Amino acid sequence: MRRLAPLVLLWLALVGAAAPQVPGLVPDVSAREVQIRTSFTGAQLLLFGAILYPGGEVPAEPAEIAVVLRGPAEPLLIREKEKIAGIWMNAQSHRFRSVPGFYAVASSAPLETLIDERTAAIYELGLDNLQLSPGPGHAAATTRRFEAGLIERRRREGLYAAYPQGVEISDRVLYRARIPIPSRVPVGTYTAETFLISDGRVLAVATREVEIGKTGFERFVALAAQRRPFFYGLAAIAVSLFLGWFAAFIFARRV
Repeated sequence: MRRLAPLVLLWLALVGAAAPQVPGLVPDVSAREVQIRTSFTGAQLLLFGAILYPGGEVPAEPAEIAVVLRGPAEPLLIREKEKIAGIWMNAQSHRFRSVPGFYAVASSAPLETLIDERTAAIYELGLDNLQLSPGPGHAAATTRRFEAGLIERRRREGLYAAYPQGVEISDRVLYRARIPIPSRVPVGTYTAETFLISDGRVLAVATREVEIGKTGFERFVALAAQRRPFFYGLAAIAVSLFLGWFAAFIFARRV
């Protein structure tokens, strides 16, 4: 065994030297925590970092970058309204098991020019490749219609977005991307993923976490609604009755 040990070490060294070296990523975010207060009107999160090439030599055709900021996922029930006998009513519904509350993707070039559809689907790169885990019981065409409607609605709300030229690469090594965060962003743990892409392949993936949460009075109200829903409901009813009585009192005095 002692005679074999040097041979094993030599073999491992030769294998390591012969193995192809691929670039790596050193990512970071401008803020690990985003606090939502009463005056919160939105923010911008900066995703930045560096590309580490083997030996420090940048190739003639350097790699490209795509970044994804994804919010917490939750099950969601979507209802479709139709006009029946002149009245808008809920006609069909579809349930999804895992819907990101926020999704934004930015890349140094349009994704369709960087990777093929199969690779984009594997890594969920792009709004058309989101895996929403639809529930059973619906035809594929119906599922696609509900998925398209959900994505379009969240795009209008600013919760889903794509920036085909949103990543800037400096000196072929440093990169940065700014992702706008709307005021209606859901709270929770977010993942900031960075993808290193070259020749249509994803060479490396790096992830950082970002916490978006409420603070101050907003945090107190949110915790009260989660931990004491019964008393929170009573308080909400009491506040509504008081405001209604106060408005009627003021109106009566003016009349």
